[in-house]
Amino acid sequence: MTDKPLAGVTVLEFTRLLPGPLATMFLGDLGADVIKIEDTKFGDYIRKIGPLSGENSARFHVLNRNKRSLRIDYRTPEGRDVVRRLAESADILLEGFRPGAMDEMGLGYEELRQRNPRLVYCSLSGFGQTGPLRGRAGHDMNYASYAGLTDQIGGRGGPPSDANFQFADIAGGTSGAMMGMLAALFDAQRSGRGRYIDASITDCTLAMTVIPMSSWNADGSVPERGNDIISGQYPWYGFYETSDGKYVHLGALEWRFWQNFCDAIGQPEWGEQQFASGPQADEIRAGVTAHLLTNTRDHWVETLAPLDTCVAPVWTLKEAHESALFQAREMFVEYDHPVDGKIVQAAFPLKMTDFEFEVRLAPLHGEHTDEILAEAGLDQAEQIGLREAGVI
Repeated sequence: MTDKPLAGVTVLEFTRLLPGPLATMFLGDLGADVIKIEDTKFGDYIRKIGPLSGENSARFHVLNRNKRSLRIDYRTPEGRDVVRRLAESADILLEGFRPGAMDEMGLGYEELRQRNPRLVYCSLSGFGQTGPLRGRAGHDMNYASYAGLTDQIGGRGGPPSDANFQFADIAGGTSGAMMGMLAALFDAQRSGRGRYIDASITDCTLAMTVIPMSSWNADGSVPERGNDIISGQYPWYGFYETSDGKYVHLGALEWRFWQNFCDAIGQPEWGEQQFASGPQADEIRAGVTAHLLTNTRDHWVETLAPLDTCVAPVWTLKEAHESALFQAREMFVEYDHPVDGKIVQAAFPLKMTDFEFEVRLAPLHGEHTDEILAEAGLDQAEQIGLREAGVI
Protein backbone atom coordinates (compact mmCIF):
# COMPACT_ATOMS: atom_id res chain seq x y z
CA MET A 1 0.00 0.00 0.00
CA THR A 2 1.47 3.35 -0.99
CA ASP A 3 0.66 6.78 0.39
CA LYS A 4 -0.98 9.28 -1.92
CA PRO A 5 0.34 12.80 -1.30
CA LEU A 6 -3.10 14.42 -1.52
CA ALA A 7 -5.10 11.69 0.24
CA GLY A 8 -7.84 13.28 2.31
CA VAL A 9 -7.97 16.44 0.17
CA THR A 10 -11.35 17.21 -1.41
CA VAL A 11 -11.56 19.28 -4.58
CA LEU A 12 -14.75 20.71 -6.10
CA GLU A 13 -14.43 21.31 -9.84
CA PHE A 14 -16.67 23.75 -11.71
CA THR A 15 -14.81 23.78 -15.02
CA ARG A 16 -15.14 22.63 -18.62
CA LEU A 17 -12.68 22.02 -21.43
CA LEU A 18 -9.05 22.90 -20.82
CA PRO A 19 -7.22 23.87 -18.69
CA GLY A 20 -9.19 23.36 -15.46
CA PRO A 21 -10.05 19.67 -15.84
CA LEU A 22 -6.40 18.83 -16.53
CA ALA A 23 -5.30 20.58 -13.34
CA THR A 24 -7.86 18.75 -11.22
CA MET A 25 -7.08 15.44 -12.94
CA PHE A 26 -3.47 15.73 -11.80
CA LEU A 27 -4.70 16.48 -8.28
CA GLY A 28 -6.85 13.36 -8.50
CA ASP A 29 -3.86 11.35 -9.73
CA LEU A 30 -2.09 12.40 -6.54
CA GLY A 31 -4.92 11.10 -4.39
CA ALA A 32 -7.32 14.01 -4.01
CA ASP A 33 -11.05 13.28 -4.11
CA VAL A 34 -12.07 15.39 -7.11
CA ILE A 35 -15.81 15.96 -7.35
CA LYS A 36 -16.71 17.13 -10.83
CA ILE A 37 -19.86 19.23 -10.49
CA GLU A 38 -21.80 19.08 -13.77
CA ASP A 39 -25.13 20.57 -14.71
CA THR A 40 -28.11 18.37 -15.48
CA LYS A 41 -28.13 19.16 -19.21
CA PHE A 42 -24.80 18.94 -21.03
CA GLY A 43 -22.31 18.55 -18.21
CA ASP A 44 -18.73 19.08 -19.28
CA TYR A 45 -18.95 20.16 -22.94
CA ILE A 46 -15.90 18.12 -23.84
CA ARG A 47 -17.87 14.92 -23.27
CA LYS A 48 -19.23 15.43 -26.80
CA ILE A 49 -16.38 17.33 -28.50
CA GLY A 50 -14.31 15.30 -30.90
CA PRO A 51 -14.73 11.69 -31.99
CA LEU A 52 -16.91 9.65 -29.65
CA SER A 53 -15.71 6.25 -28.54
CA GLY A 54 -19.03 5.49 -26.92
CA GLU A 55 -21.01 7.93 -24.83
CA ASN A 56 -18.04 10.22 -24.28
CA SER A 57 -15.28 11.62 -26.43
CA ALA A 58 -11.72 10.40 -26.15
CA ARG A 59 -10.79 13.94 -25.15
CA PHE A 60 -13.03 13.71 -22.12
CA HIS A 61 -11.20 10.61 -20.91
CA VAL A 62 -7.72 12.11 -21.15
CA LEU A 63 -8.80 14.98 -18.88
CA ASN A 64 -11.05 13.31 -16.32
CA ARG A 65 -9.70 10.09 -14.85
CA ASN A 66 -9.60 9.79 -11.05
CA LYS A 67 -12.70 11.95 -10.53
CA ARG A 68 -16.27 11.51 -9.41
CA SER A 69 -19.24 13.18 -11.12
CA LEU A 70 -22.10 14.96 -9.39
CA ARG A 71 -24.95 15.88 -11.73
CA ILE A 72 -26.87 18.78 -10.25
CA ASP A 73 -28.66 21.94 -11.34
CA TYR A 74 -26.57 24.38 -9.35
CA ARG A 75 -28.52 27.32 -10.75
CA THR A 76 -31.55 26.44 -8.62
CA PRO A 77 -31.76 27.48 -4.95
CA GLU A 78 -31.82 23.82 -3.90
CA GLY A 79 -28.81 22.99 -6.03
CA ARG A 80 -26.83 25.93 -4.67
CA ASP A 81 -27.62 24.82 -1.13
CA VAL A 82 -26.13 21.41 -1.90
CA VAL A 83 -22.96 22.99 -3.28
CA ARG A 84 -22.64 25.14 -0.17
CA ARG A 85 -22.88 22.01 2.00
CA LEU A 86 -20.18 20.34 -0.05
CA ALA A 87 -17.97 23.42 0.24
CA GLU A 88 -18.16 23.30 4.03
CA SER A 89 -15.80 20.32 4.09
CA ALA A 90 -13.89 20.88 0.84
CA ASP A 91 -10.26 21.92 0.69
CA ILE A 92 -10.18 23.41 -2.82
CA LEU A 93 -12.77 24.81 -5.21
CA LEU A 94 -11.76 25.49 -8.81
CA GLU A 95 -14.19 27.35 -11.05
CA GLY A 96 -13.90 28.40 -14.68
CA PHE A 97 -16.92 30.61 -15.28
CA ARG A 98 -16.75 34.17 -16.51
CA PRO A 99 -15.90 36.66 -13.77
CA GLY A 100 -18.82 37.35 -11.45
CA ALA A 101 -20.90 34.29 -12.40
CA MET A 102 -20.25 32.40 -9.17
CA ASP A 103 -21.06 35.49 -7.10
CA GLU A 104 -24.34 35.88 -8.96
CA MET A 105 -25.24 32.30 -8.02
CA GLY A 106 -24.40 32.91 -4.37
CA LEU A 107 -21.37 30.63 -4.62
CA GLY A 108 -18.59 33.20 -4.61
CA TYR A 109 -15.55 33.14 -2.37
CA GLU A 110 -16.79 35.64 0.19
CA GLU A 111 -19.93 33.61 0.87
CA LEU A 112 -18.26 30.20 0.95
CA ARG A 113 -15.36 31.31 3.14
CA GLN A 114 -17.88 32.22 5.85
CA ARG A 115 -18.80 28.54 5.96
CA ASN A 116 -15.26 27.23 5.50
CA PRO A 117 -12.39 29.62 6.34
CA ARG A 118 -9.85 27.00 5.20
CA LEU A 119 -11.21 26.84 1.66
CA VAL A 120 -8.79 27.51 -1.19
CA TYR A 121 -10.87 29.06 -3.96
CA CYS A 122 -9.37 29.42 -7.44
CA SER A 123 -11.08 31.33 -10.24
CA LEU A 124 -9.48 30.40 -13.56
CA SER A 125 -10.42 32.69 -16.43
CA GLY A 126 -9.06 33.91 -19.74
CA PHE A 127 -8.22 37.47 -18.75
CA GLY A 128 -8.59 37.57 -14.97
CA GLN A 129 -11.18 38.94 -12.57
CA THR A 130 -10.17 42.57 -13.12
CA GLY A 131 -9.12 44.69 -16.08
CA PRO A 132 -10.73 45.81 -19.33
CA LEU A 133 -11.08 42.30 -20.83
CA ARG A 134 -12.40 40.49 -17.75
CA GLY A 135 -15.67 39.50 -19.44
CA ARG A 136 -14.36 38.75 -22.91
CA ALA A 137 -14.62 35.25 -24.40
CA GLY A 138 -11.54 33.51 -25.73
CA HIS A 139 -9.59 30.32 -26.22
CA ASP A 140 -5.99 29.18 -26.08
CA MET A 141 -4.43 30.94 -29.06
CA ASN A 142 -6.43 34.10 -28.30
CA TYR A 143 -4.76 34.30 -24.90
CA ALA A 144 -1.34 33.41 -26.34
CA SER A 145 -1.76 36.17 -28.91
CA TYR A 146 -2.50 38.82 -26.30
CA ALA A 147 0.52 37.64 -24.28
CA GLY A 148 2.95 38.13 -27.17
CA LEU A 149 3.61 34.41 -27.58
CA THR A 150 2.12 33.68 -30.99
CA ASP A 151 4.06 36.60 -32.43
CA GLN A 152 7.14 34.44 -31.79
CA ILE A 153 5.83 31.16 -33.24
CA GLY A 154 6.41 30.41 -36.90
CA GLY A 155 9.06 30.58 -39.59
CA ARG A 156 11.11 33.64 -40.45
CA GLY A 157 9.23 35.90 -42.83
CA GLY A 158 6.03 33.89 -42.47
CA PRO A 159 2.80 34.33 -40.51
CA PRO A 160 2.23 33.25 -36.90
CA SER A 161 1.54 29.53 -36.65
CA ASP A 162 -1.08 27.47 -34.88
CA ALA A 163 0.08 24.42 -32.94
CA ASN A 164 -1.67 21.21 -31.95
CA PHE A 165 -0.78 21.97 -28.37
CA GLN A 166 -2.52 24.47 -26.13
CA PHE A 167 0.39 26.64 -25.04
CA ALA A 168 -1.67 29.12 -23.06
CA ASP A 169 -4.18 26.66 -21.61
CA ILE A 170 -1.66 24.09 -20.44
CA ALA A 171 1.66 25.89 -19.88
CA GLY A 172 -0.19 28.91 -18.56
CA GLY A 173 -3.59 28.02 -17.13
CA THR A 174 -3.09 24.46 -15.91
CA SER A 175 0.33 25.02 -14.39
CA GLY A 176 -0.58 28.43 -12.99
CA ALA A 177 -3.77 27.19 -11.32
CA MET A 178 -2.01 24.15 -9.87
CA MET A 179 0.85 26.26 -8.55
CA GLY A 180 -1.55 28.61 -6.81
CA MET A 181 -3.85 25.93 -5.43
CA LEU A 182 -1.06 23.78 -4.01
CA ALA A 183 0.75 26.75 -2.46
CA ALA A 184 -2.47 28.02 -0.86
CA LEU A 185 -3.38 24.51 0.32
CA PHE A 186 0.01 24.14 1.99
CA ASP A 187 -0.47 27.45 3.78
CA ALA A 188 -4.06 26.65 4.76
CA GLN A 189 -2.93 23.46 6.46
CA ARG A 190 -0.45 25.49 8.53
CA SER A 191 -2.48 28.60 9.21
CA GLY A 192 -6.08 27.43 9.00
CA ARG A 193 -6.75 30.24 6.53
CA GLY A 194 -7.66 29.68 2.90
CA ARG A 195 -7.05 32.07 0.05
CA TYR A 196 -8.71 33.37 -3.09
CA ILE A 197 -6.70 32.88 -6.30
CA ASP A 198 -7.36 34.95 -9.40
CA ALA A 199 -5.65 32.90 -12.14
CA SER A 200 -5.64 34.53 -15.56
CA ILE A 201 -4.60 32.23 -18.41
CA THR A 202 -3.27 35.25 -20.30
CA ASP A 203 -1.25 36.48 -17.32
CA CYS A 204 0.20 33.01 -16.72
CA THR A 205 1.14 32.74 -20.40
CA LEU A 206 2.83 36.13 -20.36
CA ALA A 207 4.94 34.94 -17.43
CA MET A 208 6.23 32.08 -19.61
CA THR A 209 7.63 34.29 -22.37
CA VAL A 210 11.12 34.30 -20.89
CA ILE A 211 13.10 34.10 -24.16
CA PRO A 212 11.57 37.07 -26.02
CA MET A 213 11.36 39.02 -22.76
CA SER A 214 15.07 38.55 -22.11
CA SER A 215 15.84 39.79 -25.62
CA TRP A 216 13.56 42.78 -25.07
CA ASN A 217 15.43 43.58 -21.86
CA ALA A 218 18.77 43.36 -23.62
CA ASP A 219 18.21 45.90 -26.38
CA GLY A 220 14.61 47.13 -26.16
CA SER A 221 13.31 45.15 -29.10
CA VAL A 222 11.77 41.74 -29.62
CA PRO A 223 13.39 39.64 -32.36
CA GLU A 224 11.38 38.96 -35.47
CA ARG A 225 9.53 35.68 -35.62
CA GLY A 226 11.87 32.79 -36.40
CA ASN A 227 15.01 34.75 -35.55
CA ASP A 228 15.64 34.38 -31.82
CA ILE A 229 18.10 32.12 -30.06
CA ILE A 230 15.95 28.98 -30.16
CA SER A 231 13.61 29.84 -33.02
CA GLY A 232 15.94 29.91 -36.03
CA GLN A 233 18.62 32.54 -35.50
CA TYR A 234 21.41 29.97 -35.29
CA PRO A 235 22.00 26.71 -37.17
CA TRP A 236 22.67 24.73 -33.99
CA TYR A 237 19.03 24.87 -32.83
CA GLY A 238 16.34 23.76 -35.24
CA PHE A 239 14.70 21.06 -37.33
CA TYR A 240 16.45 19.33 -40.21
CA GLU A 241 15.00 16.99 -42.80
CA THR A 242 16.58 13.60 -43.42
CA SER A 243 16.75 11.39 -46.49
CA ASP A 244 13.56 9.50 -45.63
CA GLY A 245 11.48 12.66 -45.45
CA LYS A 246 11.47 12.64 -41.65
CA TYR A 247 13.08 15.13 -39.29
CA VAL A 248 15.56 15.42 -36.47
CA HIS A 249 15.93 18.30 -34.06
CA LEU A 250 19.36 19.65 -33.26
CA GLY A 251 19.48 21.42 -29.89
CA ALA A 252 23.19 22.01 -29.33
CA LEU A 253 22.77 25.12 -27.20
CA GLU A 254 25.97 24.76 -25.17
CA TRP A 255 29.25 25.18 -27.03
CA ARG A 256 30.56 21.71 -26.19
CA PHE A 257 27.47 20.02 -27.64
CA TRP A 258 27.79 22.07 -30.81
CA GLN A 259 31.48 21.22 -31.08
CA ASN A 260 30.69 17.54 -30.60
CA PHE A 261 28.20 17.76 -33.46
CA CYS A 262 30.64 19.56 -35.75
CA ASP A 263 33.35 17.01 -35.01
CA ALA A 264 30.94 14.13 -35.68
CA ILE A 265 29.99 15.41 -39.15
CA GLY A 266 33.56 16.24 -40.10
CA GLN A 267 33.32 20.03 -39.79
CA PRO A 268 35.24 20.83 -36.59
CA GLU A 269 35.99 24.39 -37.73
CA TRP A 270 32.30 25.28 -37.38
CA GLY A 271 32.57 24.88 -33.61
CA GLU A 272 34.24 28.26 -33.21
CA GLN A 273 31.54 29.90 -35.29
CA GLN A 274 28.61 29.00 -33.04
CA PHE A 275 27.30 32.55 -32.84
CA ALA A 276 28.02 33.53 -36.40
CA SER A 277 25.18 35.50 -37.95
CA GLY A 278 23.99 36.61 -41.35
CA PRO A 279 25.50 34.97 -44.44
CA GLN A 280 28.01 33.03 -42.35
CA ALA A 281 25.23 31.40 -40.29
CA ASP A 282 23.23 30.73 -43.46
CA GLU A 283 26.24 28.98 -44.99
CA ILE A 284 26.67 26.72 -41.96
CA ARG A 285 22.94 25.98 -41.87
CA ALA A 286 23.03 25.00 -45.52
CA GLY A 287 25.96 22.71 -44.82
CA VAL A 288 24.18 21.01 -41.92
CA THR A 289 21.05 20.65 -44.05
CA ALA A 290 22.95 19.02 -46.89
CA HIS A 291 24.79 16.65 -44.57
CA LEU A 292 21.69 15.42 -42.74
CA LEU A 293 19.87 14.84 -46.01
CA THR A 294 22.39 12.10 -46.85
CA ASN A 295 20.90 9.55 -44.45
CA THR A 296 17.77 8.62 -42.52
CA ARG A 297 16.39 10.06 -39.33
CA ASP A 298 17.03 6.93 -37.29
CA HIS A 299 20.57 6.59 -38.65
CA TRP A 300 21.46 10.08 -37.45
CA VAL A 301 19.89 9.56 -34.04
CA GLU A 302 21.71 6.26 -33.56
CA THR A 303 24.97 7.78 -34.80
CA LEU A 304 24.95 11.27 -33.32
CA ALA A 305 22.86 11.19 -30.15
CA PRO A 306 25.30 8.99 -28.18
CA LEU A 307 28.06 11.54 -28.85
CA ASP A 308 26.45 14.27 -26.71
CA THR A 309 25.23 16.25 -29.69
CA CYS A 310 21.64 16.86 -28.57
CA VAL A 311 20.15 15.30 -31.70
CA ALA A 312 16.65 13.88 -31.29
CA PRO A 313 14.12 12.24 -33.60
CA VAL A 314 10.86 14.01 -34.38
CA TRP A 315 8.52 11.18 -33.37
CA THR A 316 4.84 10.84 -33.97
CA LEU A 317 2.73 10.16 -30.90
CA LYS A 318 2.39 6.56 -32.11
CA GLU A 319 6.18 6.23 -32.25
CA ALA A 320 6.48 7.70 -28.76
CA HIS A 321 3.93 5.17 -27.50
CA GLU A 322 5.87 2.27 -28.99
CA SER A 323 9.30 3.51 -27.92
CA ALA A 324 11.55 1.84 -25.38
CA LEU A 325 11.90 5.24 -23.70
CA PHE A 326 8.29 5.68 -22.66
CA GLN A 327 7.69 1.98 -22.12
CA ALA A 328 10.55 1.96 -19.62
CA ARG A 329 9.22 5.11 -18.00
CA GLU A 330 5.70 3.61 -17.85
CA MET A 331 4.31 6.79 -19.35
CA PHE A 332 1.29 5.29 -21.11
CA VAL A 333 -1.68 3.59 -19.48
CA GLU A 334 -4.24 1.47 -21.31
CA TYR A 335 -7.53 0.22 -19.96
CA ASP A 336 -10.98 -0.86 -21.06
CA HIS A 337 -13.87 1.42 -20.21
CA PRO A 338 -17.18 -0.45 -19.84
CA VAL A 339 -19.03 2.06 -22.06
CA ASP A 340 -16.40 3.77 -24.19
CA GLY A 341 -14.00 0.92 -24.98
CA LYS A 342 -10.22 0.97 -25.02
CA ILE A 343 -8.57 4.13 -23.71
CA VAL A 344 -4.87 4.99 -24.06
CA GLN A 345 -3.51 8.02 -22.29
CA ALA A 346 -0.40 9.46 -20.72
CA ALA A 347 0.23 8.42 -17.13
CA PHE A 348 0.88 10.86 -14.30
CA PRO A 349 4.30 12.23 -15.28
CA LEU A 350 6.12 12.38 -11.93
CA LYS A 351 7.74 9.51 -10.04
CA MET A 352 7.72 9.74 -6.25
CA THR A 353 8.91 7.54 -3.45
CA ASP A 354 6.13 5.62 -1.69
CA PHE A 355 3.62 6.54 -4.38
CA GLU A 356 2.28 4.44 -7.21
CA PHE A 357 0.08 6.02 -9.83
CA GLU A 358 -3.30 4.35 -10.26
CA VAL A 359 -6.23 4.98 -12.59
CA ARG A 360 -9.90 5.19 -11.74
CA LEU A 361 -11.97 5.53 -14.89
CA ALA A 362 -13.31 8.89 -15.97
CA PRO A 363 -16.86 9.14 -14.59
CA LEU A 364 -20.10 8.89 -16.49
CA HIS A 365 -22.27 11.99 -16.27
CA GLY A 366 -23.64 12.00 -12.72
CA GLU A 367 -22.29 8.53 -11.95
CA HIS A 368 -21.51 9.33 -8.31
CA THR A 369 -24.36 11.69 -7.49
CA ASP A 370 -26.04 9.50 -4.86
CA GLU A 371 -22.88 8.61 -2.96
CA ILE A 372 -21.59 12.21 -2.95
CA LEU A 373 -24.90 13.52 -1.60
CA ALA A 374 -24.95 10.83 1.07
CA GLU A 375 -21.43 11.76 2.13
CA ALA A 376 -22.54 15.40 2.36
CA GLY A 377 -25.21 14.34 4.86
CA LEU A 378 -28.31 14.39 2.66
CA ASP A 379 -30.65 11.63 3.73
CA GLN A 380 -32.75 9.47 1.40
CA ALA A 381 -35.80 11.70 1.67
CA GLU A 382 -33.81 14.79 0.71
CA GLN A 383 -32.28 13.03 -2.28
CA ILE A 384 -35.68 11.82 -3.47
CA GLY A 385 -37.02 15.38 -3.16
CA LEU A 386 -34.15 16.80 -5.22
CA ARG A 387 -34.61 14.14 -7.87
CA GLU A 388 -38.36 14.73 -8.14
CA ALA A 389 -37.72 18.45 -8.47
CA GLY A 390 -35.24 17.85 -11.30
CA VAL A 391 -32.34 19.31 -9.31
CA ILE A 392 -30.31 16.09 -9.60
